Amino acid sequence: MSGHSKWATTKHKKAVIDARRAKSFAKLIKNIEVAAKLGGADLAGNPTLYDAVQKAKKTSVPNDNIDRAIKRGAGIGGESVEYTTIIYEAYGPNGVALMIECLTDNKNRAAAEVRTALSRNGGTLADPGSVAYNFHRKGVLVVSGEGVSEDDVMLAALEAGAEEIEPHAQGFEVITDPSDLVSVRSAIQEAGLDYESADVEFVPSLKVEIDAETARKIFRLIDALEDSDDVQNVFSNFDLPADVQAELENDE
Repeated sequence: MSGHSKWATTKHKKAVIDARRAKSFAKLIKNIEVAAKLGGADLAGNPTLYDAVQKAKKTSVPNDNIDRAIKRGAGIGGESVEYTTIIYEAYGPNGVALMIECLTDNKNRAAAEVRTALSRNGGTLADPGSVAYNFHRKGVLVVSGEGVSEDDVMLAALEAGAEEIEPHAQGFEVITDPSDLVSVRSAIQEAGLDYESADVEFVPSLKVEIDAETARKIFRLIDALEDSDDVQNVFSNFDLPADVQAELENDE
């Protein structure tokens, strides 16, 4: 489980979630636009767009916004979008590794905002390759639902190409090769299981356990990075032991 994914499940304060709702909507819309631009507006023939739309719907993005984003991305109606993907490698407090994924229409602005967030929160940019070697692109599918067992998920997912299944705060996290993500997602659906998200992420090969104080610093840094409209995702190699998670949940 990537540090970013785990942090997403431990944001327990409603005020924090509400404050980020609008930015979350904007980033989900951007994913839809890019998916439609690359693969067309037909959800049935564009699985990346299908997953982007499903994720937006589960986050309560209005259908009108989703439809307009698909049209913009696909160039329907004269509108068009042009984004560039940039990956920054960085170190956070206590040497925690970060992969920062940007989707931007202004490279200079994205670079400036990432550098500012890092410098103000105990992080530094890393040399190319010095962090990336520990991360691999993987399909990550979060399966949810009460009463769903690990055996249920394994039965549905393993034959379709799942590599690993881990417990997750919302159920189970299924790791796949990126090329198998669609087939595993389809198998999960055919088995009657619900899923929260299906994305291609940077997953660390080696993780490092951190204490509560380091976790608080890392979370502040990730929050600062995600405040940028250009930063789509932040992935990390930290791992939160159960006692640290419990301590963080008691924070005000």
